[in-house]
Amino acid sequence: MSDHIPMRVAVVAATGFQGGATARLLAERGHRVRTISRRPEADRPEIPGVTIAPGDLGRYDDVRALFEKATHAAVVLPLVYEAERVMTYAQHIAKAAREAGVGRVVYNANTRIPDRTTNVAAFETRRLAETVFRESLAQSEVELVVVRPSVYLDNLFSPWNGPALVDEGVLAYPLPANAPVSWMSHRDLAETVYAALTVDGVAGRAFDIGGSRTLTGEELAAAFGEGLAREVRYVPLEPAVFEQSLAQVIGAPSACGVAGLYHYMASGVEPDLMAGDDGETAAALSVKPLPAAAWVAAQPWHMWAGGQP
Repeated sequence: MSDHIPMRVAVVAATGFQGGATARLLAERGHRVRTISRRPEADRPEIPGVTIAPGDLGRYDDVRALFEKATHAAVVLPLVYEAERVMTYAQHIAKAAREAGVGRVVYNANTRIPDRTTNVAAFETRRLAETVFRESLAQSEVELVVVRPSVYLDNLFSPWNGPALVDEGVLAYPLPANAPVSWMSHRDLAETVYAALTVDGVAGRAFDIGGSRTLTGEELAAAFGEGLAREVRYVPLEPAVFEQSLAQVIGAPSACGVAGLYHYMASGVEPDLMAGDDGETAAALSVKPLPAAAWVAAQPWHMWAGGQP
């Protein structure tokens, strides 16, 4: 499979941060990109080079229209954590991919997934979707590649973290200070998904993707300090406090789902869940994630100075 041949890519959830990063990179590189969105047209982000049609993953006809004539698909599910809805979405996507004759689907699971079954909806609904994709596409010509990301640096470039980082040198996040995390950026994700769409020899595989290094909270603060040219200290935030703040932005159900990841990490049951994979993904997909300090240095942090964007 060659990345020099223009692809026609159905990107699921391209109006979100993760899907949007992938859609933008694909469009930048000359590929045709389509997505659907339930948002009113006036409320959709502008994504140059990406066609956005009205549609709902819960309606099969909308999903089928998205996949019509697509050669590839990049899939990330919205922040929905009800098992029945997630199963319906995954079934619709898999069926549409089969009927359209898509060559390869790359499924971004939103998160790493523990080996053992948990009571955390954010893990188990994504495990469920992966199972649906594997079973539904197994007897077809559609190839499947799965990527399971760690935690995003972009989460820290926000109204909650930006002002405290710039003005006070405080990096507060709901992960234990000693948790080893392979922090990555949305751009790293997009590059990895792009590689998973185009590289030969990876069909059927799943990759725990991440950044260039595994960092504890203190090491992450040091990277931010280097990038910001100031002293930064890491402060572990209580997951319940994080959940309450997030609920004001995305609503209580979605916030509860997202926060479940951090409650799990705080429990210490599987402390290495978000750590690096010793370069396996980088070698297989020929990707080179940007070091955290370099990513920090490239962001327009001045917009948060004084606590105001």
